[in-house]
Amino acid sequence: MSNEHKSVERNSAPRVPPRWFVRTAWAVHRALYRVTGGKAGLRRPRAHSWGMMRVTTTGRRTGYERSVILAYIEDGSNLVTMAMNGWADGDPDWWLNLQAHPDATVDLADGSRFVRAHRATGAERERLWDRWRETDQNLDAHAALRSTETALVVLEPRPDPG
Repeated sequence: MSNEHKSVERNSAPRVPPRWFVRTAWAVHRALYRVTGGKAGLRRPRAHSWGMMRVTTTGRRTGYERSVILAYIEDGSNLVTMAMNGWADGDPDWWLNLQAHPDATVDLADGSRFVRAHRATGAERERLWDRWRETDQNLDAHAALRSTETALVVLEPRPDPG
């Protein structure tokens, strides 16, 4: 392969910040949410833009509550997010937790709700992946950075367990 071809390949790959930066950004976002009592850090999705939600899962090994802030889109009454781990390999802990304990709580800019998670497959996954492409034109290039398929996680409303 020529150097010119290598250069073109390098330039066409999506730019992903270094892992330390991604992890720092996640920590800062969580701290901002915590310090403001939830008044900052969450937002509703808009046309061609995803929203931000806080998902609280049950730890698969500890049984303790764990929270994470994630991007999402809406699909009717369902919320859809990607288990992308900052485009790094491996599944994020929150997704492993949801696979073990699919019931969770979601905090949105306009309130909280109880949800049950499942992985989108087949036609549902294709349809939802196309919806995500509307918010991220580099979605396929970013997903190609991972050695495994990026799970699309659907959070369906469920009744109040109380």
